[in-house]
Amino acid sequence: MLNIAVIGGDGTGPEVVAEGLKVLRAVAAKAGFQYNTTDFDLSGRAYLARGGDPKVQNIPLVTPEQTSELRKYDAIYLGAVGDPNIAPGIMEKGLLLHLRFVLDQYINLRPVRLYPGVESPLRDKGPEHISFDVIRENTEDLYAGTGGFLRKGTPQEVSTQEMITTRFGAERCIRYAFEFARAKKKAGTGKGKLTLVHKTNVLTYCGDTWFRAFNEIGQKDYPDIERDYNHVDACCMWFIKSPEFYDTIVVPNMFGDIITDLAAMIQGGLGVAAGGNVNPEGVSMFEPMGGSAPKYTGQNVINPIAAIAAMGMLLRVVGGQKKDAAVERAGTQVEEAIKKTCPKMKSQSAGKMGYGTSQVGDLVCSAL
Repeated sequence: MLNIAVIGGDGTGPEVVAEGLKVLRAVAAKAGFQYNTTDFDLSGRAYLARGGDPKVQNIPLVTPEQTSELRKYDAIYLGAVGDPNIAPGIMEKGLLLHLRFVLDQYINLRPVRLYPGVESPLRDKGPEHISFDVIRENTEDLYAGTGGFLRKGTPQEVSTQEMITTRFGAERCIRYAFEFARAKKKAGTGKGKLTLVHKTNVLTYCGDTWFRAFNEIGQKDYPDIERDYNHVDACCMWFIKSPEFYDTIVVPNMFGDIITDLAAMIQGGLGVAAGGNVNPEGVSMFEPMGGSAPKYTGQNVINPIAAIAAMGMLLRVVGGQKKDAAVERAGTQVEEAIKKTCPKMKSQSAGKMGYGTSQVGDLVCSAL
């Protein structure tokens, strides 16, 4: 039995989650496994109803009791975070970052795939050119929130935010990335190449820890995997010029946040980009990369492909961790159904798909 906690979230989040759950029902029947879902209302609306301040977080968005309950599930399926009635940062820090940190989801897994029929802004680049994975460290770096203000609100204001790197945090992310690259090579879906992205010429302390860990681990334990290095600015250029250069990338948190948004655009936009916040030994969370898009709420026009791809990733990752071949195979089947569906859609941007949100979900189910 696969137990999934569902957080529809804000705006159009519940709408795209509904399509992902529709596809889950179809693929579970096809693959022959059972599952259970439980809804958690952790939306901005629920926060305000409990007395939350819309300008400053004054109560937990996720209570300790809810956190304890979420630990019991095999995975979390998240729709979207962001309410226009609540100041930016409150929902993101109080829900998304909170769960990443408290559940130790130290890997952010971002498959970058250009699906057939999806237009990339890169001229002359097709699905055979844009197919790589980004492994982003997810719980350290600037996101650790170490820093503060001095003389805030005065002309002499000083603010600091420190880039935190531990050898432990870098190493566990690097090892995950090497294992990921090795598994792709063994399956015939990868080149056996891992690229570290950092800025070692300027960030000579944090960058040095990452660079040494990357090469020491690779040389000792993964001699079968080719190692490469890019400065983050060079990586951005190569994403545009020659995305086919990449197989698997490992990158610290802040730089990973930036390059994965660029990667989302070259694969056709946030409407098709999915991500996973992974704890290989615990509870992972999977989500579409797009925001809550509140202006489209209730109009049945938002693209659910990213949310459906997130469900496919959930099944592949969790199925692999549980050694449940049926669940893992179902994730691959969802991915293949997406590839069959996308060429039928006129465009992957909201409002121009040629189909409504629910119709796209039906098409993927039909493709299954």
